[in-house]
Amino acid sequence: MAGSGSLALRTLPAQSWVRGSSPAVLSRLRDAAVVRPGFLSAAEEDTLSRELEPDLRRRRYEYDHWDAAIHGFRETEKTRWSEASRTILRRVQEAAFGPGQALLPGVHVLDLEPRGYIKPHVDSVKFCGATIAGLSLLSPSVMRLVHTQDPAEWLELLLEPGSLYILRGSARYDFSHEILRDEDSFFGERRIPRGRRISVICRAPPEMGPGELAQPPTAC
Repeated sequence: MAGSGSLALRTLPAQSWVRGSSPAVLSRLRDAAVVRPGFLSAAEEDTLSRELEPDLRRRRYEYDHWDAAIHGFRETEKTRWSEASRTILRRVQEAAFGPGQALLPGVHVLDLEPRGYIKPHVDSVKFCGATIAGLSLLSPSVMRLVHTQDPAEWLELLLEPGSLYILRGSARYDFSHEILRDEDSFFGERRIPRGRRISVICRAPPEMGPGELAQPPTAC
């Protein structure tokens, strides 16, 4: 099972924050599931956290998501940011999306309590486009991806505070993804204790047909 301490750690060179079931899976998803640790400075992480806190504090943690995929969360869509935060989000756009790529105007903010988690799910093409990019704040966590047709194929991402993760194409549509609950939060043999985690997620717009409306997706 993915995450078992008995499994040998297999990583790409100089990428100890990514581990997978085989070199073939690591190679296949090399550009589709990307982690950039240290993308934010401590000051930038603090800037985002402080800006988000007043709005999040007004909301209660929920335990029943509309598609039953998230437990112990509160979320919002944010469109207005300080200039300091807009500068950070422009860096995310440059790092994760193509030149001139339009993004959904609402940035998805997801706040998981320490015992909150996101169950395995596959993103729908109706809700956002081929790329999502998320900043992880406050607590480390482990994201697990498992192939929908062959559970023996998996990838795990170590998401430290201040890191940026990018999921594209096959990583979103051929693999389920989840954020592990605290008691299951291991990266190989390394225990990754979960605390409260905030993710700030930028998304490409969906390719919609006539009359279709985008809805917020489940997000990690």
